[in-house]
Amino acid sequence: MEDEDSSKLKNALAFFAQRGLLAWLLLLVVWQIAANMMGNSFLSTPLKTLSGAEELIKTGTLQSDLLVSLFRIVCGWLIGTIIAVPLGLVVGQFKIVRWLIEPLINFFRFVPAIGFLTLFLLWFGVGEVSKVTLIIYATMFPIIINTITGVVAVDPLKIESAQSQGASKFQIFYSVVIPSSIPSIFTGVRLGLGGAIIAIVAAEMLAAQNGIGYLIYTSRLYYRTDWIFVGIFILGFLGYISDMILRLFGNVALRKYGISDKQRIIK
Repeated sequence: MEDEDSSKLKNALAFFAQRGLLAWLLLLVVWQIAANMMGNSFLSTPLKTLSGAEELIKTGTLQSDLLVSLFRIVCGWLIGTIIAVPLGLVVGQFKIVRWLIEPLINFFRFVPAIGFLTLFLLWFGVGEVSKVTLIIYATMFPIIINTITGVVAVDPLKIESAQSQGASKFQIFYSVVIPSSIPSIFTGVRLGLGGAIIAIVAAEMLAAQNGIGYLIYTSRLYYRTDWIFVGIFILGFLGYISDMILRLFGNVALRKYGISDKQRIIK
């Protein structure tokens, strides 16, 4: 009987652990203990954070700031993706272009987006253009690098097989190179989304009058650590849900090109 009860307990723990619920429960316990030790002025409790979220929702502040940040992220990320994917394909496909462009890519990808914020504010003003441009910059490099990697890593046997059947260079590029590169492209797109969220938070903290980053930054003035945690969790959930949607679309695209589950890297 004891062995049966022990087995049920282990199975229950395994069930919760596999779904990440155990980690969240542990986080809440540690968070509550730390808040009790430090005091609510420095670290809000989970319940107080929920109360702060309710307060922000009732005033409409949370919805407004979330929509503003979401608009900036989506605009910058989409434009960055539209620019980066074709550029990565061209750089990866043509050696002469790679020799010319790759040194610049490898230089600027190590310069953080926030380093350009002051310049973008001078060039584009304090409006939306400077913030969206910053997100475009942060989005592009992970996508470009992963796209180049995907193109360069295409199996030469696939290219030789297409050539033996009389396929032109364009046909090989369209029918062999691009489909084979899609897993790497989607990995870059997902990483680019993370870069977009990081960039917008930094931009809104320093050069905005609204948005989740602005909410987090200004909450310190009122010692509202509950509002700060609300903003942090909103960003986390925003990124998590967006990534889930991307993975869904990515796997659909992979199935379209006949890439098996074992070949997928979008997990």
